[in-house]
Amino acid sequence: MPGSNVTKRDYYEVLGLDRGADDAQLKSAYRKLALQYHPDRNPDNKDAEEKFKEAAEAYSVLCDAQKRAAYDHYGHQGVQNMANGGGGFDPNSFDLGDILSQFGFGDIFGGGSGRRGQSRVMRGEDVRYDLQISFEDAAFGMTAEIQVPRLEKCERCQGNGAEPGSGSTGCPQCRGRGEVLYQQGFLSVRRTCPQCNGSGKIVKNPCRECRGEAFKRVNRKLKVNIPAGVADGNRLRLTGEGQPSPNGGPPGDLYVFLKVEEHAFFERRDNDLHCSIPINIAQAALGAEIAVPTLGEPATLKIPEGTQTGAQFRLRNKGIAQVNGHNRGDIVVHVDVRTPGKLTREQRKIFEQLAQTLPADNEPNEKGLFERVKDYFA
Repeated sequence: MPGSNVTKRDYYEVLGLDRGADDAQLKSAYRKLALQYHPDRNPDNKDAEEKFKEAAEAYSVLCDAQKRAAYDHYGHQGVQNMANGGGGFDPNSFDLGDILSQFGFGDIFGGGSGRRGQSRVMRGEDVRYDLQISFEDAAFGMTAEIQVPRLEKCERCQGNGAEPGSGSTGCPQCRGRGEVLYQQGFLSVRRTCPQCNGSGKIVKNPCRECRGEAFKRVNRKLKVNIPAGVADGNRLRLTGEGQPSPNGGPPGDLYVFLKVEEHAFFERRDNDLHCSIPINIAQAALGAEIAVPTLGEPATLKIPEGTQTGAQFRLRNKGIAQVNGHNRGDIVVHVDVRTPGKLTREQRKIFEQLAQTLPADNEPNEKGLFERVKDYFA
């Protein structure tokens, strides 16, 4: 067990490090183990709890220069001697919020931020808004007006939830701290107080306009500038337009997710627009100039003689603009040579005359199809 000097593993082995590891490597190794074996992620898993405790003890010793020096020289006994003298590691005093806050994610498992004895300032929640726009609006950009349901501070109580003049009292459960301490096995974990929701205060006479909630539900009108070139699934962030903080912290953000309608003619691939245009046999054989639709004025495309079905041609810089950039995609034209289904007498006569001048497989410089098949099986 990690609590016994006889069975304890080497601290460097626990963290998977060499003895020459620096502080950054110690932090990185412990961070990974803390996330992997934390009891909140492994409920009722004693093995994970022991591994987390083991990693926490190893890190607590090795991150302290004095304790690490004693451990490097005398091993676990050196740390135990320091403990007997009042400087050792006591697992029962381990505070998850304190140590995880060093890594920038103390709130993931309910760890505290800020100093003890003070209620935590919490950021407001983010809000999602789905906005459907046309293909053309995505291509050229636009300004959209939206209405977003959100909370705003009650004007009557100025956001404190109490009737004017009545005030509030300190929360009896957390004693005004906004947090309560829970014991989880060997861990002491701070969490937001469930009675006051982290505010540290209790309202005795709730505001009659917001009913003590401190906020009112409104539809906020906003203008969203959508840049040219956005695609389906893109999102825009409006800083500070989310829900307000419950205790004076910064508001959340508003994320506008874009749903772009499909186009009847074009298919978008990155910043290029692909389309299929039919031409007849005469145009394919003799060449032609055809009009190609674009998102603006039609463009002229020259089809060379002898064009085959599936041939592709590009109209440069006629596609979608790069978002906040200077480049623009192309229009890629896929040619589809159409064979007429019905012929007039005159058309049939012309085709019959043409057939007499062409080889059966339309490859005048090579062997006929049947001759090549015969050679293959010979």
